[in-house]
Amino acid sequence: MIIPSLWSIYILLYMAWRIRQGVFMGGLAIAFGFTALLYAAVGFGGGSTYTALLILGGVAVGLVPAISLACNVIVVSGGTIRFARAGVMPWAKALPLIAVAAPLAFLGGLTPVKQGVLVMLLGLSLLASAIALLFQPRTAQPVKLSPKLLLPIAAALGYLAGVVGIGGGIFLAPILHLIRWAEERSVAATASLFILVNSLFGLTGQLIKGQGGAMVGAVASHWPLLVAVLIGGAIGTQLAVKSGPAALIRRLTAVLVGFVAIRLLFGF
Repeated sequence: MIIPSLWSIYILLYMAWRIRQGVFMGGLAIAFGFTALLYAAVGFGGGSTYTALLILGGVAVGLVPAISLACNVIVVSGGTIRFARAGVMPWAKALPLIAVAAPLAFLGGLTPVKQGVLVMLLGLSLLASAIALLFQPRTAQPVKLSPKLLLPIAAALGYLAGVVGIGGGIFLAPILHLIRWAEERSVAATASLFILVNSLFGLTGQLIKGQGGAMVGAVASHWPLLVAVLIGGAIGTQLAVKSGPAALIRRLTAVLVGFVAIRLLFGF
């Protein structure tokens, strides 16, 4: 399991470099497929990395959130269903978080954002994603946080998801782990559901903002990416990645995401 995971990461980073050199849809689809496989295997959708790869590939910034959200929906749907069937989804605790985040994800998708502001938000979000990927809660004692504070945090993450195309689970999961909100599989299940619902609502807002048909057509023109994440995500949901490879995947993905964040924020 370790060697294939290492090679997958190396291929992903290599394809990102090739995309930057001008090889577009074919290389981008392969990179998306590997991203979906790796993220689905560790319980996330991959929105931060899709966003990074799209920017490296030169896709119009205004189109990036919608494509990333669409890919998120495809990838986490299978994982969410799997968690639900396994009986590890803490519905009573998760649904209030979803209920406050989803409407704001829709509002975020509707929000008109100037390109300069969107680039800044994307850069900051990707930088925060890189930090979240690197950060692993290891405290012996849970951090004290009022459950009431989780609702505004979830709401803020929902809005961010709709604006920039990152589902929010990558930020929510470390917080839930820190406060010992639930056992590990239940946290992963909640993060998966959180990403799925936020992405659906955020994508709906993005499509309405983009005048419906025009935005749908623009996203559909990138269909190879959607097919790639469908295949990669389906494979990833069947894999059980051990703690070693999963940690390596997070660290190397953080390098890619962090690089794009710095490039966006500092203009190189």
